[in-house]
Amino acid sequence: MIAALMLILAAPLLAKFSLLFQSSDYFALMILGLVCVAAFAGSGGMLKALLMTVVGMMLATVGTDPAQGVMRFTLGKVDLIDGLSFLMLVMATFALSEALLAILRMPQTQTAKPIANKVRSTQISRAEAKHIIPAIGRSSLLGFLIGLLPGAGATIASFLAYGSEQRLASPSESAKFGQGSLRGLAAPEAANNAAATGSFVPLLTLGIPGSGTTAILLGALIAYGVQPGPMLYINEPALFWSVIVSMWLGNIALLALNLPLIPYYATLLNVPTQILMPMVLFFSLIGVYLISFNEFDIQLMIVFSATAVVLRLLDFPMAPMILGFILGGMIEENLGRALLIYNDSWSFLWERPLTFGLTCLTGLVLSAPLLRGLTHKVSKRK
Repeated sequence: MIAALMLILAAPLLAKFSLLFQSSDYFALMILGLVCVAAFAGSGGMLKALLMTVVGMMLATVGTDPAQGVMRFTLGKVDLIDGLSFLMLVMATFALSEALLAILRMPQTQTAKPIANKVRSTQISRAEAKHIIPAIGRSSLLGFLIGLLPGAGATIASFLAYGSEQRLASPSESAKFGQGSLRGLAAPEAANNAAATGSFVPLLTLGIPGSGTTAILLGALIAYGVQPGPMLYINEPALFWSVIVSMWLGNIALLALNLPLIPYYATLLNVPTQILMPMVLFFSLIGVYLISFNEFDIQLMIVFSATAVVLRLLDFPMAPMILGFILGGMIEENLGRALLIYNDSWSFLWERPLTFGLTCLTGLVLSAPLLRGLTHKVSKRK
């Protein structure tokens, strides 16, 4: 709702702002996103989080070099020319590994017993609402701004919102992230939805798709003879405002449908574990196969899921790896363009004001854990 309101009020101005971003600015922004990976680390786990980020960036280099067109790290496999599938990697590291971990951790005495979990009410108290409203507002603004940038997407917005909220939280509240924190739940969801709305700004005002979904919408609009761009307000005002109204009506409809049905969704947890987990495994594998119809993806998925189980047992976080995989290709592409423009010089980091500002912000975010530790020691001594 907040993002739709911002789209109405500030779309032309924000479209001009998004045009100011060049390759060097995108590079600095992506580095900022990677630095925020420390937020996914628990106490003393920053090194593990950064290591998993590097692993994700290494996986992103598999395939064809976008600049030179040379195949790299494909091991002679034709199936790896296009790189690793994002869906395959996510399903392997989260869905499959989670199901395998649940099976490993399931006590033998409870294998035949269903999980009793009944949700009687989805209402939140006034104190809980007061607690999460600031996080929703901040994350909506952040997600909307990330959605303005073509190619950034809702996934990056969710990760950054989660990370920023964990950094802003007090030490006691930050420890609850990953354990069911209300702020940890509200922030990425608000950012995700706001980024989806923000991606409409470059589509409707510049004719540039901001995400895969808006790229499909761009093709549909062109097929119907509608050219998105600066003249859309003048030539097709009814179409523009119908898109805005559809966002509001869609949110209201989803709210009315989802909230009453949540208790019924939760009854899925009453399915016995020995039935539920094989179903999760089956649908994860068949879902990836139906996208590519390639048996090699299934083999890779099994390898990655087994590796993810071992890493998760050793307390290595998976989210930083996914973030590194998402941003790795964009970092490489934009860094190559920036170096080409500046004749292989790194001077763009301080010559462009926007790039320099993002670089300074990256330094502040990176030093935040150290500053927090120092202030905590000082307060403890006092």
